[in-house]
Amino acid sequence: VFPSLAQAQASVANEVYQELGQPSVFLFCPTEYCSSLCSPSPSQSCYLQTIGQELLPGIAVIWTGPKVVSQELSAELLEEVEAVLRRPPVIWDNLYANDYDCRRVFLGPYMGRAPGLMSRLQGLLLNPNCELQANFIPIHTLGTWFGSELGSCAHPERAGTPHPCLRQLCLPSPAGLPRLMSCSSSGMEGALGDSQGAQDGSYSPQEALELALRDWVAEINQQALEPGK
Repeated sequence: VFPSLAQAQASVANEVYQELGQPSVFLFCPTEYCSSLCSPSPSQSCYLQTIGQELLPGIAVIWTGPKVVSQELSAELLEEVEAVLRRPPVIWDNLYANDYDCRRVFLGPYMGRAPGLMSRLQGLLLNPNCELQANFIPIHTLGTWFGSELGSCAHPERAGTPHPCLRQLCLPSPAGLPRLMSCSSSGMEGALGDSQGAQDGSYSPQEALELALRDWVAEINQQALEPGK
């Protein structure tokens, strides 16, 4: 018998993690995974305090932000979450999610995330639209944003303090969607070389949107020329 839900969850997660040989990536989604679910706040949540204390340090914890679908992510909130969890969170970003209302499709640029955000994260997962083709702009602009975060490593005075172990992001390239970046710095430069902001550590949602639209039109035209399309 466990004295609390948090201790039970941490115990089971720890046991599974160890049984699997402590893999390099092991994600844990807490019951309180956003600020609106915490009582009274993330830093004062007994549940999160226990999770932070009991969960093995190699286990990453998922967080969605102030709400389940968060329009903004601030550095102050992430600092609070990191302190109570005793580790940087992995953001599960529902900005474009429409599985709760499939009558809506979100096509705008990636935005509302504080400059230098990646320096305070262990990782970021994007929950996209349910419709595959509708995700060209969301994923493309996410790539531009991520490039600007890498650019801030070279110019930390412009976008916060870079994380010393900031990793590149690798994404698959399904048909009809952009291959955002490779696992090498040269590949990143090739994918994002047209954006000065991505290189110097600044990010403009409007510029990112224009780049995405340009590449999307080029992709559509290319597919129109291919036999059988």
